[in-house]
Amino acid sequence: MKPSASIILFIGFIIFVAIPPVLVEQLGYSDWLVPNFWLFYGFISGLTLLILGAILWVQRKNSDYYAQVFLAGTTVKILACLIFIFVFVAKNKVNKYAFVGDFFYLYLLNMAFEVYILLRNLRHKNSG
Repeated sequence: MKPSASIILFIGFIIFVAIPPVLVEQLGYSDWLVPNFWLFYGFISGLTLLILGAILWVQRKNSDYYAQVFLAGTTVKILACLIFIFVFVAKNKVNKYAFVGDFFYLYLLNMAFEVYILLRNLRHKNSG
């Protein structure tokens, strides 16, 4: 898979993930979202983009380390998210249920996208 195709898929993915929170806000259920939700969204999406970029760069340079970079990126992402959570909760008064729901919505969907790209690229590597 070409790197440009992965980036286009990522752009479509972040738009797709942004639709439900926008609808929730427009329908008047803003209490389902934590304050500064879009900062949280941008942080996790930015981390996913960095990991995707690292994976694609390593795939182009030396594809033998492709899966290792994915695992390292996943580890860095969860640690960065944990640090972000501590800072975010310390600075903002949040509903814990809304926060947990928002976090898992963003984190797990972004993780699923990363795994999808990993599997898609590995499938193309093995078939070629």
